[in-house]
Amino acid sequence: MTEENLFSIAFYNTENLFDYKDEAHTLDKDFTPSGRKKWGQYRYQHKINKIAKVISKIGTDDCMYPPVLVGLAEIETKQVALDITHSETLRYLNYDCIHYDSPDERGIDVALLYHKDFFEILHSEPISIEVFETNDVKDETRDILYIQGKLYGELTHVFVNHWPSRRKGIDKTHFKRITLANILTDKINTILEQNTDAKIIVMGDFNDDPSSESIKKYLVSEKIINPMYKIHQSKTGSLIHNGTWHLFDQILHSKNYNNGIGNQIIKTKVFNKEFLTDWTGRSKGEPMRTYIGKFYRGGFSDHFPVYSILKK
Repeated sequence: MTEENLFSIAFYNTENLFDYKDEAHTLDKDFTPSGRKKWGQYRYQHKINKIAKVISKIGTDDCMYPPVLVGLAEIETKQVALDITHSETLRYLNYDCIHYDSPDERGIDVALLYHKDFFEILHSEPISIEVFETNDVKDETRDILYIQGKLYGELTHVFVNHWPSRRKGIDKTHFKRITLANILTDKINTILEQNTDAKIIVMGDFNDDPSSESIKKYLVSEKIINPMYKIHQSKTGSLIHNGTWHLFDQILHSKNYNNGIGNQIIKTKVFNKEFLTDWTGRSKGEPMRTYIGKFYRGGFSDHFPVYSILKK
């Protein structure tokens, strides 16, 4: 098996990748030059360059090129995603992006970067989400991004997710993520009813582990498998949450990516290279964040990316 036969796809939660403009209808004032984070052009461009550097290295231990597809979370606008593709590190590649503004109160959305030489867009749309708090107030959460395209000529369905957080406690929020799992499963089943051999990739920050009920019971099925369950069992994580390693960032796929026909997924991993980690203090070995509280650290993100290696 040569490098020419291999390519990668990835997902990365970029942690609060805001531009530095104050948008009237979102809660982004902290990420402005006069805001609490003192977020201006220099810090913004520094982070764009950092994220681009990470993307440029994902999967290159196995492949000749950076990922063909990169799902992103916590991207404020389409221009932010485009700024990543226009960075000095990635501008030589033929990347473009898909992004839709979602109802998220902070204004951070999911997006997809794709290499136009190897992925042809046929259709894209945001899947709107209706999920409510226990007091029946609607939770304005992120849409699911759905893309249909041809990945190295093969019809492929891609879903990019960022499910509701655990900020108010897992017991008070788990039903929201189950709701999203059901919405996503209904969409997947509709695709499979039309074509039982459809190739499907599901990626995202699910704010739940592979062993969580929302994933294991409501999303994984006879048709959709989760190669990251074994990684989770080995205690490898993509982030620290409440002092514990978790694997909220995952890439799942339809079972036919293992049947020897067409593009095949041969391994899925956490991209946790040493250069991405903090090297000092209590956070040593954890993802190096941009901020710790209000203090600027100048790192990458509080998440490690995850990726899959595929064989053509």
